[in-house]
Amino acid sequence: MSFFKFLFSKTFLIQLGLAVLALVLIAFITLQWLDFSTNQDQRIEVPDLGRLSLDVVEERLNEMDLRYEILDSANYNPDYPRYAVIEQAPLPGKYVKENRKIYLTLNPSGYRKVTIPENLIRRTRRQVEPTLKSLGFEIGDVTTKPDIGTDVLELRHRGRLLEPGDELMKTSVIDLVVGDGSGRFDMEEETDSLQVNDEYDYETESNDEF
Repeated sequence: MSFFKFLFSKTFLIQLGLAVLALVLIAFITLQWLDFSTNQDQRIEVPDLGRLSLDVVEERLNEMDLRYEILDSANYNPDYPRYAVIEQAPLPGKYVKENRKIYLTLNPSGYRKVTIPENLIRRTRRQVEPTLKSLGFEIGDVTTKPDIGTDVLELRHRGRLLEPGDELMKTSVIDLVVGDGSGRFDMEEETDSLQVNDEYDYETESNDEF
């Protein structure tokens, strides 16, 4: 029997059919095993964790065979409770496998502190206000005091005089004291200056006597 006749013989065709059938069975069994081992049919819907505290989040995810990881805290959001979830990935409603890690961003305990910059005193109000607003502060009352110019003379928060380098919570209200341009100086400053000069003259005279 020649080789070509063997290829078309009944025996060869039966063996070829059995080989193809065996290959199909092996492939089917392999796919079923992969499907079972990777839990393709077991999918969990990601819950909405927004506004929940970390204790509640941990309890809920444990019940659903899910894990979590906390990312760096975001900027404080007053619309959310402190230390509550404000962002998550994957988003609510997405389907994931069990033991999947959910990434969380928590709301900080409050606004971060911002340093009062230098070189704001004796600057124009038009320069100072945008600088403070860009740092996250709010402008409160604007009052005047006798001065030769109309520049900003003082920064105050709740009545307290602010100095460069002081730290305040972001969104704090800062009051401005500006000169009235009258060409006069504050009488209190003049009085303090006169008192200092009088004391100096008195000490000088006393030293001369001795």
